[in-house]
Amino acid sequence: MADDRTGSAGRFGARYGRVSRRRVAEIEANMNDDHECPECGRDRVSRQGTGVWECGYCGYTFTGGSYSPTTPGGRAATRSIRAALAEEGEETEA
Repeated sequence: MADDRTGSAGRFGARYGRVSRRRVAEIEANMNDDHECPECGRDRVSRQGTGVWECGYCGYTFTGGSYSPTTPGGRAATRSIRAALAEEGEETEA
């Protein structure tokens, strides 16, 4: 089946070009890596469907990117929300 040099993209054989096959192999390797659960913190998150991720330990289900549980836009939104909440907390303490 797929050998060590081509990884999961070995199924394409000589088709589609070297760069495209390499990108597919990198994306699929990242998708199948262990990911940390945002709820319990364990590396047990796996992909259930397009954009749907589930922790195998605590059962927490959440949405994310198609091939990764977090996206750059999602990380930016999380930072903005945390900053806004921290700013709001400072105002109520004063």
